[in-house]
Amino acid sequence: MVTHHADAARAWSAAAAVVDPEVPVLSIDDLGVLREVTVSDDGVDVVITPTYSGCPAMDAIREDVVRALTAAGFDEVRVRLVLSPAWTTDWINAKGRAALKEYGIAPPSAAGPVSVRLSVKCPHCGSLDTREVAHFGSTSCKALFVCRGCGEPFDHFKAL
Repeated sequence: MVTHHADAARAWSAAAAVVDPEVPVLSIDDLGVLREVTVSDDGVDVVITPTYSGCPAMDAIREDVVRALTAAGFDEVRVRLVLSPAWTTDWINAKGRAALKEYGIAPPSAAGPVSVRLSVKCPHCGSLDTREVAHFGSTSCKALFVCRGCGEPFDHFKAL
């Protein structure tokens, strides 16, 4: 098997540009879902890890990755779902965390899971005076909060 470095970089870029269908301001690279892209004489192999083992967006992400790599000129594309190691919110990069905040979703703490929730900062006004309204927000990986400071509702990406 021969690896072509220029093709590998081009394949990574094409796959990394695929956006999460549930949080369209995040690429799968920013989210940490894209784990590996390798190019050989017999095609491109991509490894992705879901945020949750039953994440409904994975089929769409798989199709979007195949479509993006095909559009970039790769004929044979294989996408493999890998559950181990399990995805954590620590895999969201700094660009992704900033995009979440700007989009109005409170990003998870970069420190990893915390057993006691002290507060969630409002992405609109920065207030720590917030409360959880529903444990599940617009998707299962988010919770719905409201800010007592500015009164705005917002999703919070759960830390895992």
